[in-house]
Amino acid sequence: MKEEIKFNATKEVKDLIFQWRGFLKNERRYSVHTLDAYLRDLSFFINFFENADVAFLKDAEIRDFRRYISHRAALDLKKSSLARELAAIKNFFKWLSLKHKIKNSAVFLLSTPKRDKTLPKAAGADDVFELLEQSPYFAKSDWQGLRDKAVMMLLYGSGLRISEALNLNFGDITPSDITLKIKGKGKKERLVPLLPVVVDAIKAYLEKVPYDLKIGDPLFVGARGERLLARIIQRQMQKIRAYIGLADSVTPHALRHSFATHLLNEGCDLRAIQELLGHESLSTTERYTNVSLETLQKEYNKAYAQNTNENTKKTS
Repeated sequence: MKEEIKFNATKEVKDLIFQWRGFLKNERRYSVHTLDAYLRDLSFFINFFENADVAFLKDAEIRDFRRYISHRAALDLKKSSLARELAAIKNFFKWLSLKHKIKNSAVFLLSTPKRDKTLPKAAGADDVFELLEQSPYFAKSDWQGLRDKAVMMLLYGSGLRISEALNLNFGDITPSDITLKIKGKGKKERLVPLLPVVVDAIKAYLEKVPYDLKIGDPLFVGARGERLLARIIQRQMQKIRAYIGLADSVTPHALRHSFATHLLNEGCDLRAIQELLGHESLSTTERYTNVSLETLQKEYNKAYAQNTNENTKKTS
């Protein structure tokens, strides 16, 4: 159970924090989880300086903020956690400036810690195919199972983001299509491949869906006919993962990573993969070369171990 969030500050500052929370909840529509995280992050900062008052909020200097950041960094926090804390603090001070004319420009001079680069989590081809094979059998009805399979096949077969797949409308894909125009991040358009097996999966779903879909309606719908939510697919994948024993990293987005990694392993040009994924920068796509090298190293180690065991048996 999480500890209660407390602020070692004057009543006036506590009132301001309470108002800020109300702003985030009612105007920004932050979730309960996000509100809790922001308030907890701010409490670390406020409590570090002890009994903070409004004068401190106005007059704190850049060295005060840096002293706090150094203190938190010394606790071996992840850079992502430190970046999130700093975002919460800046959010509070920005709100103070806008709503109460309590201005402090020093906090905005702080640079956000650069996050550690993480490799995309790609699943092995065998795991992906087993996931796709099992995907129709975990839904409440046959048509929902076919829908789930069609969505997952789009993610892996065309490298779509889950949001891109679920934003498709009826009529965007026809049986004769071999490519699909996708509007991705920043409304940037790109063409992605439509494999026959993917088109067939979508066709099988459409033959069973109990709603009379018309041009412009959502292609993938939920139980009540509304546009399908990403969390439904995430939940279904979680069930399948548990059943066939896959890692928690096998998520809808991992299917997109697998699409790119498997293409690279088969010799596809990195520039072509960049275009297929809709990456603005080639450096983003280059992360997949690290994934492939990591996979190659694992395969080499496995083969080396097997060879060593065989040689040991022969000489014994």
